Amino acid sequence: MPPSFWLETCGEELTRRAGLSGPVRADVGIVGAGYTGLWTAHHLLRADPSLRIVVVERQYAGWGASGRNGGWCSALFPVPWSRIAREAGAQAARRFEAILQASVDDVGEWCTTNDVDAHFAKGGTLTLARGPAQVARIRDGHGPCGQWLDADAARSRIAATNVDGAVYSRHCAALHPARLVRGLARVVEQQGATLAEGTTVSAIHPHRIITTSATVHADVVIRATEGYTADIAATHRVLAPVWSLVIATEPLGEDIWERIGWHERETLADERHLIIYAQRTADGRIVFGGRGAPYRFGSRTSGAAGHERAYAGLAQALHELLPQTIGSRITHRWGGVIGVPRDFMPSVTFDPSTGMGWAGGYVGDGVTCAFLAGATLADLILGHDTERTRLPWVGHEWHRWEPEPLRWLGVRGMTALMASADRAEARTGRPSRRAAVLERLTG
Repeated sequence: MPPSFWLETCGEELTRRAGLSGPVRADVGIVGAGYTGLWTAHHLLRADPSLRIVVVERQYAGWGASGRNGGWCSALFPVPWSRIAREAGAQAARRFEAILQASVDDVGEWCTTNDVDAHFAKGGTLTLARGPAQVARIRDGHGPCGQWLDADAARSRIAATNVDGAVYSRHCAALHPARLVRGLARVVEQQGATLAEGTTVSAIHPHRIITTSATVHADVVIRATEGYTADIAATHRVLAPVWSLVIATEPLGEDIWERIGWHERETLADERHLIIYAQRTADGRIVFGGRGAPYRFGSRTSGAAGHERAYAGLAQALHELLPQTIGSRITHRWGGVIGVPRDFMPSVTFDPSTGMGWAGGYVGDGVTCAFLAGATLADLILGHDTERTRLPWVGHEWHRWEPEPLRWLGVRGMTALMASADRAEARTGRPSRRAAVLERLTG
Protein backbone atom coordinates (compact mmCIF):
# COMPACT_ATOMS: atom_id res chain seq x y z
CA MET A 1 0.00 0.00 0.00
CA PRO A 2 1.48 3.42 -0.94
CA PRO A 3 2.23 5.58 2.11
CA SER A 4 -0.20 8.38 1.16
CA PHE A 5 -3.35 9.14 -0.80
CA TRP A 6 -1.18 11.18 -3.15
CA LEU A 7 1.17 8.33 -4.02
CA GLU A 8 -1.79 5.99 -4.40
CA THR A 9 -3.29 8.34 -7.01
CA CYS A 10 -0.13 9.60 -8.74
CA GLY A 11 -1.05 7.78 -11.96
CA GLU A 12 1.92 5.42 -12.21
CA GLU A 13 3.40 2.30 -10.71
CA LEU A 14 5.79 2.86 -7.81
CA THR A 15 8.31 0.27 -8.98
CA ARG A 16 11.80 1.05 -7.75
CA ARG A 17 14.52 1.90 -10.21
CA ALA A 18 17.69 -0.18 -10.00
CA GLY A 19 20.00 0.46 -7.08
CA LEU A 20 23.77 0.70 -7.09
CA SER A 21 25.62 -2.51 -7.86
CA GLY A 22 29.19 -1.23 -7.69
CA PRO A 23 31.31 1.91 -7.26
CA VAL A 24 30.16 4.92 -9.27
CA ARG A 25 31.98 8.07 -10.33
CA ALA A 26 29.98 11.30 -10.70
CA ASP A 27 30.41 15.03 -10.90
CA VAL A 28 27.58 15.51 -8.39
CA GLY A 29 26.20 12.96 -5.94
CA ILE A 30 22.89 13.76 -4.26
CA VAL A 31 21.38 11.95 -1.28
CA GLY A 32 17.59 12.04 -1.38
CA ALA A 33 15.15 11.88 -4.32
CA GLY A 34 12.59 14.31 -2.98
CA TYR A 35 11.93 17.85 -4.13
CA THR A 36 15.24 19.29 -2.91
CA GLY A 37 17.49 16.66 -4.45
CA LEU A 38 15.58 16.42 -7.72
CA TRP A 39 15.21 20.18 -8.24
CA THR A 40 18.95 20.55 -7.60
CA ALA A 41 19.70 17.91 -10.23
CA HIS A 42 17.22 19.47 -12.66
CA HIS A 43 18.61 22.99 -12.39
CA LEU A 44 22.20 21.73 -12.67
CA LEU A 45 21.46 19.73 -15.80
CA ARG A 46 19.52 22.54 -17.36
CA ALA A 47 22.58 24.77 -16.90
CA ASP A 48 25.13 22.09 -17.90
CA PRO A 49 23.72 18.93 -19.58
CA SER A 50 27.16 17.30 -19.59
CA LEU A 51 27.22 16.85 -15.79
CA ARG A 52 27.22 13.30 -14.46
CA ILE A 53 24.70 13.30 -11.61
CA VAL A 54 23.73 10.38 -9.37
CA VAL A 55 20.76 10.69 -7.02
CA VAL A 56 20.69 8.05 -4.28
CA GLU A 57 17.37 7.24 -2.61
CA ARG A 58 16.59 4.74 0.18
CA GLN A 59 13.04 4.06 -1.05
CA TYR A 60 11.81 5.59 -4.32
CA ALA A 61 11.43 9.11 -5.66
CA GLY A 62 8.85 11.01 -3.62
CA TRP A 63 8.47 8.42 -0.85
CA GLY A 64 9.13 11.01 1.87
CA ALA A 65 7.51 14.37 2.54
CA SER A 66 7.53 15.27 -1.17
CA GLY A 67 4.92 12.58 -1.83
CA ARG A 68 2.75 13.00 1.25
CA ASN A 69 2.52 16.71 2.14
CA GLY A 70 -0.56 18.92 2.13
CA GLY A 71 -0.09 20.05 -1.46
CA TRP A 72 0.48 23.77 -0.82
CA CYS A 73 2.78 25.46 -3.33
CA SER A 74 2.94 28.66 -1.33
CA ALA A 75 5.10 31.68 -0.62
CA LEU A 76 4.89 30.95 3.11
CA PHE A 77 8.14 30.81 5.07
CA PRO A 78 8.71 29.18 8.47
CA VAL A 79 9.93 32.35 10.20
CA PRO A 80 8.31 35.81 10.02
CA TRP A 81 9.59 38.23 7.41
CA SER A 82 9.98 40.72 10.27
CA ARG A 83 12.68 38.45 11.71
CA ILE A 84 14.45 38.27 8.35
CA ALA A 85 14.28 42.08 8.17
CA ARG A 86 15.80 42.42 11.66
CA GLU A 87 18.65 40.04 10.88
CA ALA A 88 19.37 40.82 7.22
CA GLY A 89 17.71 44.17 6.54
CA ALA A 90 14.31 45.19 5.21
CA GLN A 91 15.42 45.25 1.59
CA ALA A 92 16.78 41.69 1.79
CA ALA A 93 13.56 40.48 3.38
CA ARG A 94 11.42 42.09 0.67
CA ARG A 95 13.63 40.64 -2.08
CA PHE A 96 13.47 37.16 -0.51
CA GLU A 97 9.68 37.27 -0.22
CA ALA A 98 9.30 38.48 -3.83
CA ILE A 99 11.53 35.68 -5.17
CA LEU A 100 9.60 33.08 -3.18
CA GLN A 101 6.31 34.46 -4.52
CA ALA A 102 7.64 34.30 -8.09
CA SER A 103 8.72 30.71 -7.46
CA VAL A 104 5.07 29.68 -7.02
CA ASP A 105 4.41 30.73 -10.61
CA ASP A 106 7.68 29.14 -11.73
CA VAL A 107 6.50 25.75 -10.47
CA GLY A 108 3.22 26.11 -12.34
CA GLU A 109 4.99 27.14 -15.55
CA TRP A 110 7.40 24.23 -15.17
CA CYS A 111 4.48 21.79 -14.94
CA THR A 112 2.98 23.21 -18.14
CA THR A 113 6.27 23.25 -20.04
CA ASN A 114 7.15 19.69 -19.02
CA ASP A 115 3.65 18.24 -19.43
CA VAL A 116 3.41 17.24 -15.75
CA ASP A 117 -0.24 17.24 -14.66
CA ALA A 118 0.14 18.07 -10.97
CA HIS A 119 -3.41 19.50 -10.69
CA PHE A 120 -1.85 22.94 -10.17
CA ALA A 121 -4.56 25.49 -9.30
CA LYS A 122 -3.48 28.94 -8.13
CA GLY A 123 -6.50 29.89 -6.06
CA GLY A 124 -4.49 31.59 -3.31
CA THR A 125 -4.63 30.84 0.38
CA LEU A 126 -7.19 31.79 3.01
CA THR A 127 -6.14 32.07 6.66
CA LEU A 128 -9.18 32.27 8.89
CA ALA A 129 -9.40 34.27 12.11
CA ARG A 130 -11.69 32.44 14.51
CA GLY A 131 -12.08 34.31 17.76
CA PRO A 132 -10.77 37.68 19.03
CA ALA A 133 -7.25 36.43 19.77
CA GLN A 134 -6.81 35.15 16.23
CA VAL A 135 -8.25 38.36 14.79
CA ALA A 136 -5.75 40.46 16.74
CA ARG A 137 -2.80 38.30 15.73
CA ILE A 138 -3.66 37.99 12.05
CA ARG A 139 -4.47 41.67 11.54
CA ASP A 140 -1.18 42.67 13.14
CA GLY A 141 0.86 40.22 11.11
CA HIS A 142 -0.62 39.73 7.66
CA GLY A 143 1.51 42.44 5.99
CA PRO A 144 1.04 44.18 2.64
CA CYS A 145 0.79 40.94 0.61
CA GLY A 146 -2.39 39.79 2.33
CA GLN A 147 -5.90 41.17 1.92
CA TRP A 148 -8.07 41.44 5.02
CA LEU A 149 -11.60 40.06 4.55
CA ASP A 150 -14.40 40.67 7.02
CA ALA A 151 -16.45 37.76 8.33
CA ASP A 152 -19.07 37.87 5.57
CA ALA A 153 -16.48 38.08 2.80
CA ALA A 154 -14.49 35.20 4.30
CA ARG A 155 -17.53 32.97 4.70
CA SER A 156 -18.64 33.75 1.14
CA ARG A 157 -15.46 31.99 0.00
CA ILE A 158 -15.58 29.04 2.40
CA ALA A 159 -18.49 28.52 4.79
CA ALA A 160 -16.47 27.59 7.89
CA THR A 161 -17.73 28.00 11.45
CA ASN A 162 -16.97 30.80 13.91
CA VAL A 163 -15.21 32.96 11.32
CA ASP A 164 -14.57 36.57 12.35
CA GLY A 165 -12.47 37.45 9.32
CA ALA A 166 -9.60 36.15 7.22
CA VAL A 167 -6.52 37.13 5.31
CA TYR A 168 -6.39 36.16 1.65
CA SER A 169 -3.13 35.94 -0.29
CA ARG A 170 -2.97 35.08 -3.97
CA HIS A 171 0.57 33.67 -3.68
CA CYS A 172 -0.37 30.01 -3.26
CA ALA A 173 -1.51 27.10 -5.42
CA ALA A 174 -3.03 23.77 -4.51
CA LEU A 175 -1.44 20.82 -6.26
CA HIS A 176 -1.03 17.05 -6.22
CA PRO A 177 2.43 16.72 -4.63
CA ALA A 178 3.14 13.14 -5.70
CA ARG A 179 2.30 13.86 -9.33
CA LEU A 180 4.76 16.75 -9.13
CA VAL A 181 7.63 14.79 -7.60
CA ARG A 182 7.12 11.71 -9.78
CA GLY A 183 6.97 13.91 -12.87
CA LEU A 184 10.09 15.73 -11.74
CA ALA A 185 11.92 12.40 -11.31
CA ARG A 186 11.00 11.40 -14.88
CA VAL A 187 12.24 14.73 -16.25
CA VAL A 188 15.51 14.55 -14.33
CA GLU A 189 16.10 11.02 -15.60
CA GLN A 190 15.39 12.16 -19.17
CA GLN A 191 17.95 14.92 -18.67
CA GLY A 192 20.56 12.23 -18.05
CA ALA A 193 20.76 11.83 -14.26
CA THR A 194 20.99 8.38 -12.69
CA LEU A 195 18.40 7.66 -9.97
CA ALA A 196 19.55 4.80 -7.76
CA GLU A 197 16.55 3.73 -5.66
CA GLY A 198 16.32 1.17 -2.89
CA THR A 199 19.83 2.23 -1.84
CA THR A 200 20.50 3.05 1.82
CA VAL A 201 23.14 5.65 2.67
CA SER A 202 25.14 4.98 5.81
CA ALA A 203 27.55 7.93 5.72
CA ILE A 204 28.21 11.13 3.79
CA HIS A 205 31.73 12.51 3.45
CA PRO A 206 33.48 15.05 1.21
CA HIS A 207 33.57 13.47 -2.25
CA ARG A 208 32.02 10.18 -1.05
CA ILE A 209 28.55 8.80 -0.41
CA ILE A 210 28.81 5.48 1.41
CA THR A 211 25.86 3.12 0.87
CA THR A 212 25.24 -0.44 1.99
CA SER A 213 25.92 -1.69 -1.54
CA ALA A 214 28.48 0.66 -3.09
CA THR A 215 30.26 4.01 -2.87
CA VAL A 216 29.54 7.05 -4.99
CA HIS A 217 32.68 9.11 -5.64
CA ALA A 218 31.79 12.68 -6.60
CA ASP A 219 33.38 16.09 -6.80
CA VAL A 220 30.27 17.54 -5.15
CA VAL A 221 28.09 15.83 -2.54
CA ILE A 222 24.66 17.25 -1.64
CA ARG A 223 22.61 16.17 1.37
CA ALA A 224 18.90 16.54 0.57
CA THR A 225 17.49 14.36 3.34
CA GLU A 226 15.19 16.90 5.08
CA GLY A 227 13.15 15.11 7.80
CA TYR A 228 15.31 11.98 7.52
CA THR A 229 18.58 13.78 8.25
CA ALA A 230 18.40 12.28 11.75
CA ASP A 231 18.84 8.78 10.28
CA ILE A 232 22.48 9.52 9.44
CA ALA A 233 24.72 9.30 12.50
CA ALA A 234 26.85 12.38 11.79
CA THR A 235 23.78 14.62 11.34
CA HIS A 236 21.50 13.00 13.92
CA ARG A 237 20.86 16.25 15.83
CA VAL A 238 20.88 18.72 12.94
CA LEU A 239 17.12 18.61 12.25
CA ALA A 240 14.39 17.32 14.53
CA PRO A 241 11.99 14.96 12.70
CA VAL A 242 8.57 16.22 13.78
CA TRP A 243 5.50 14.29 12.73
CA SER A 244 2.76 15.77 10.56
CA LEU A 245 -0.41 13.77 9.89
CA VAL A 246 -3.01 14.03 7.15
CA ILE A 247 -6.48 12.65 6.42
CA ALA A 248 -8.57 12.71 3.25
CA THR A 249 -12.32 12.44 2.83
CA GLU A 250 -14.14 10.57 0.14
CA PRO A 251 -15.12 12.74 -2.87
CA LEU A 252 -17.90 14.99 -1.61
CA GLY A 253 -21.18 15.39 -3.47
CA GLU A 254 -22.11 18.61 -5.26
CA ASP A 255 -24.78 19.29 -2.64
CA ILE A 256 -22.09 19.42 0.05
CA TRP A 257 -19.82 21.62 -2.06
CA GLU A 258 -22.70 24.02 -2.68
CA ARG A 259 -23.01 24.43 1.09
CA ILE A 260 -19.25 24.78 1.64
CA GLY A 261 -18.31 26.94 -1.33
CA TRP A 262 -14.54 26.72 -1.82
CA HIS A 263 -14.92 27.21 -5.58
CA GLU A 264 -11.38 28.49 -6.29
CA ARG A 265 -9.52 25.60 -4.58
CA GLU A 266 -7.93 28.04 -2.14
CA THR A 267 -5.66 26.40 0.40
CA LEU A 268 -7.07 26.81 3.90
CA ALA A 269 -5.75 27.31 7.41
CA ASP A 270 -6.58 29.32 10.50
CA GLU A 271 -4.53 31.30 12.96
CA ARG A 272 -4.28 28.70 15.73
CA HIS A 273 -0.78 27.93 17.02
CA LEU A 274 -0.95 24.15 16.50
CA ILE A 275 -1.09 24.29 12.72
CA ILE A 276 -3.84 22.85 10.54
CA TYR A 277 -3.85 22.96 6.74
CA ALA A 278 -6.32 21.88 4.08
CA GLN A 279 -7.01 21.84 0.37
CA ARG A 280 -9.86 20.88 -1.95
CA THR A 281 -8.49 18.28 -4.34
CA ALA A 282 -9.14 18.13 -8.07
CA ASP A 283 -11.43 15.13 -7.54
CA GLY A 284 -13.54 16.85 -4.88
CA ARG A 285 -12.06 15.56 -1.62
CA ILE A 286 -10.82 17.52 1.37
CA VAL A 287 -7.26 16.81 2.42
CA PHE A 288 -6.79 18.01 6.00
CA GLY A 289 -3.57 17.90 8.00
CA GLY A 290 -2.02 19.04 11.25
CA ARG A 291 1.00 18.89 13.54
CA GLY A 292 -0.52 17.31 16.64
CA ALA A 293 1.35 13.98 16.47
CA PRO A 294 4.04 13.44 19.11
CA TYR A 295 7.77 13.61 18.46
CA ARG A 296 9.36 10.17 18.97
CA PHE A 297 12.21 9.71 21.42
CA GLY A 298 15.61 9.45 19.78
CA SER A 299 14.39 11.24 16.64
CA ARG A 300 12.91 8.03 15.25
CA THR A 301 11.47 8.51 11.77
CA SER A 302 9.98 5.09 11.12
CA GLY A 303 6.52 3.65 11.73
CA ALA A 304 3.32 5.59 11.04
CA ALA A 305 1.29 3.46 13.45
CA GLY A 306 0.29 4.60 16.91
CA HIS A 307 -1.27 7.92 15.93
CA GLU A 308 -4.91 6.91 16.25
CA ARG A 309 -5.71 9.65 18.75
CA ALA A 310 -4.10 12.30 16.56
CA TYR A 311 -5.99 11.10 13.47
CA ALA A 312 -9.23 11.19 15.43
CA GLY A 313 -8.37 14.72 16.54
CA LEU A 314 -7.87 15.76 12.91
CA ALA A 315 -11.26 14.37 11.92
CA GLN A 316 -12.86 16.17 14.85
CA ALA A 317 -11.14 19.44 13.87
CA LEU A 318 -12.31 19.05 10.27
CA HIS A 319 -15.93 18.41 11.30
CA GLU A 320 -15.85 21.32 13.75
CA LEU A 321 -14.46 23.68 11.10
CA LEU A 322 -16.70 22.37 8.31
CA PRO A 323 -19.73 20.58 9.81
CA GLN A 324 -20.97 19.99 6.26
CA THR A 325 -18.47 17.09 6.18
CA ILE A 326 -20.07 15.20 9.09
CA GLY A 327 -21.17 11.83 7.77
CA SER A 328 -18.62 11.78 4.95
CA ARG A 329 -16.13 8.92 5.13
CA ILE A 330 -12.46 9.44 5.92
CA THR A 331 -10.88 7.19 3.31
CA HIS A 332 -7.16 7.80 3.84
CA ARG A 333 -4.88 8.49 6.80
CA TRP A 334 -1.14 8.95 6.51
CA GLY A 335 1.79 10.83 7.95
CA GLY A 336 5.51 11.21 8.34
CA VAL A 337 8.22 13.54 9.50
CA ILE A 338 9.27 17.04 8.48
CA GLY A 339 12.66 18.59 9.23
CA VAL A 340 12.71 21.27 11.93
CA PRO A 341 15.89 23.28 12.69
CA ARG A 342 16.58 24.47 16.23
CA ASP A 343 15.80 28.07 15.21
CA PHE A 344 13.13 27.18 12.60
CA MET A 345 15.19 28.87 9.86
CA PRO A 346 15.77 26.90 6.63
CA SER A 347 19.26 26.82 5.17
CA VAL A 348 20.88 26.47 1.75
CA THR A 349 24.63 25.92 2.09
CA PHE A 350 27.53 24.90 -0.14
CA ASP A 351 31.20 24.78 0.84
CA PRO A 352 33.44 24.86 -2.25
CA SER A 353 36.48 23.83 -0.18
CA THR A 354 34.93 20.45 0.67
CA GLY A 355 32.45 20.12 -2.19
CA MET A 356 29.64 19.47 0.31
CA GLY A 357 26.27 21.16 0.45
CA TRP A 358 22.76 20.78 1.78
CA ALA A 359 19.36 22.40 1.92
CA GLY A 360 16.28 21.87 4.04
CA GLY A 361 14.71 22.61 7.38
CA TYR A 362 11.53 23.88 5.74
CA VAL A 363 9.28 23.13 8.76
CA GLY A 364 6.46 22.01 6.46
CA ASP A 365 6.70 24.86 3.91
CA GLY A 366 8.86 22.87 1.53
CA VAL A 367 7.06 22.65 -1.82
CA THR A 368 8.06 26.09 -3.09
CA CYS A 369 11.07 26.49 -0.81
CA ALA A 370 12.62 23.29 -2.21
CA PHE A 371 12.23 24.57 -5.78
CA LEU A 372 14.06 27.76 -4.85
CA ALA A 373 16.62 25.87 -2.76
CA GLY A 374 17.43 23.53 -5.66
CA ALA A 375 17.93 26.45 -8.03
CA THR A 376 20.11 28.19 -5.43
CA LEU A 377 22.25 25.11 -4.79
CA ALA A 378 22.79 24.78 -8.54
CA ASP A 379 23.99 28.38 -8.70
CA LEU A 380 26.32 27.85 -5.74
CA ILE A 381 27.76 24.61 -7.14
CA LEU A 382 28.40 26.19 -10.54
CA GLY A 383 29.94 29.28 -8.95
CA HIS A 384 27.32 31.67 -10.29
CA ASP A 385 26.76 34.91 -8.40
CA THR A 386 23.00 35.48 -8.69
CA GLU A 387 20.23 37.18 -6.79
CA ARG A 388 19.37 33.76 -5.34
CA THR A 389 22.85 33.17 -3.92
CA ARG A 390 22.61 36.42 -1.96
CA LEU A 391 19.40 35.51 -0.15
CA PRO A 392 19.56 35.49 3.68
CA TRP A 393 19.13 31.73 4.06
CA VAL A 394 22.30 31.01 2.08
CA GLY A 395 25.02 29.86 4.45
CA HIS A 396 22.74 30.02 7.49
CA GLU A 397 24.29 27.94 10.27
CA TRP A 398 22.12 25.66 12.37
CA HIS A 399 22.68 25.04 16.06
CA ARG A 400 22.22 21.36 16.82
CA TRP A 401 19.29 20.17 18.86
CA GLU A 402 20.00 19.09 22.43
CA PRO A 403 20.83 15.44 23.17
CA GLU A 404 18.14 13.17 24.56
CA PRO A 405 16.18 13.33 26.78
CA LEU A 406 16.39 17.14 26.50
CA ARG A 407 15.42 17.03 22.82
CA TRP A 408 12.34 14.92 23.56
CA LEU A 409 11.34 17.21 26.41
CA GLY A 410 11.90 20.33 24.32
CA VAL A 411 10.00 19.28 21.18
CA ARG A 412 7.16 17.68 23.13
CA GLY A 413 7.06 20.70 25.40
CA MET A 414 6.75 23.11 22.46
CA THR A 415 3.89 21.06 20.99
CA ALA A 416 2.11 21.01 24.35
CA LEU A 417 2.67 24.75 24.73
CA MET A 418 1.06 25.44 21.35
CA ALA A 419 -1.95 23.27 22.19
CA SER A 420 -2.27 24.93 25.58
CA ALA A 421 -2.08 28.42 24.03
CA ASP A 422 -4.88 27.50 21.62
CA ARG A 423 -7.09 26.27 24.46
CA ALA A 424 -6.41 29.39 26.51
CA GLU A 425 -7.25 31.70 23.60
CA ALA A 426 -10.46 29.84 22.85
CA ARG A 427 -11.44 30.16 26.50
CA THR A 428 -10.47 33.79 27.13
CA GLY A 429 -10.57 35.40 23.69
CA ARG A 430 -7.20 37.05 24.41
CA PRO A 431 -3.76 36.33 22.89
CA SER A 432 -1.95 33.81 25.04
CA ARG A 433 1.25 34.70 26.86
CA ARG A 434 2.30 31.07 26.39
CA ALA A 435 2.70 31.75 22.67
CA ALA A 436 5.17 34.52 23.47
CA VAL A 437 7.20 32.01 25.50
CA LEU A 438 7.25 29.68 22.50
CA GLU A 439 8.44 32.50 20.25
CA ARG A 440 11.37 33.18 22.56
CA LEU A 441 12.28 29.49 22.67
CA THR A 442 12.40 29.15 18.88
CA GLY A 443 14.07 32.46 18.16
